[in-house]
Amino acid sequence: MKPAGEGGAGDSDGFDSDAMPAASSLRVRHLGCTDYWQTWQEMVRFTAARSDQTVDELWCCQHAPVLTLGQAGKPEHLLADLGIPLVQTDRGGQITYHGPGQVVIYLLLDLNRRKLKVRELVTAIEQAAIDLLAEHGVVAERHGGAPGVYVGVAKVAALGLRVRKGCCYHGISLNVAMDLSPFAAINPCGYPGLPVTQTRDLGIALTPAQAATALAGHLVEQLERKR
Repeated sequence: MKPAGEGGAGDSDGFDSDAMPAASSLRVRHLGCTDYWQTWQEMVRFTAARSDQTVDELWCCQHAPVLTLGQAGKPEHLLADLGIPLVQTDRGGQITYHGPGQVVIYLLLDLNRRKLKVRELVTAIEQAAIDLLAEHGVVAERHGGAPGVYVGVAKVAALGLRVRKGCCYHGISLNVAMDLSPFAAINPCGYPGLPVTQTRDLGIALTPAQAATALAGHLVEQLERKR
C-alpha cells in the first residue's frame, strides 16, 4: 500500500467560487479537486486558528483516489492492496474510499456557539442528504448505530467527524458518479459485505458539481434551522 503524503491542492474542475448565502452564518467554499492529506491539514490549521468571530465554513471538494482510516480504525478492514494511497486520519469511524465523482463536504463549525451537540449535528447532516435524495424521488434512511445514509441496504453517504475544543471538522461524502469498485477491497465503514450505491445508479441526473451545490444548500438549511 502506497503511503499518502503531502501534495498540491489540484486544479478546479468546475465548482463554483466561494459564496456566503444571504442571511447565513455559513460560508460555502467550492474547492474543486484537492489532495486529501493537504485538505485535512488545512482543516486542522483552520480549526486551531479559530476565534469567537470566525465564520463557520463548508468546504466542497472531490479527491483523487484515496483510502482513509479513522482514528480508531482497524487495518484488517482493508482486504486487498489496490495501490491506492492510505491515510490514517483523525476523524471518527473506520475505513472508507474517496475518489473522483464523489462529493465531499467538510463542515468546519463552532458547535459551542451554535449550541449544537454532536448527535444533533450527525442527524442534521444525514437529513440534508436524505432531503436531497427525496427531491429526486429516492427514499433514503438512517440505519440505527451505523451513521450515514442508505437506500435500502446500500450506503450512499458516509459520515466522519472530529471535535476539538467545541469545534468540528471532517464531514460527509456522497457517492454521485464514480468508480465504486475500490469499495470491494474494504469493509466499508467497518461492515463486511456492506453494499454501496451512488446517485447516478439511483436515477438522479446530477453532476458532482450540481450535487455539491445542492447538498451544501441542504446542509445550510439544516444548520441554520438549529440556530
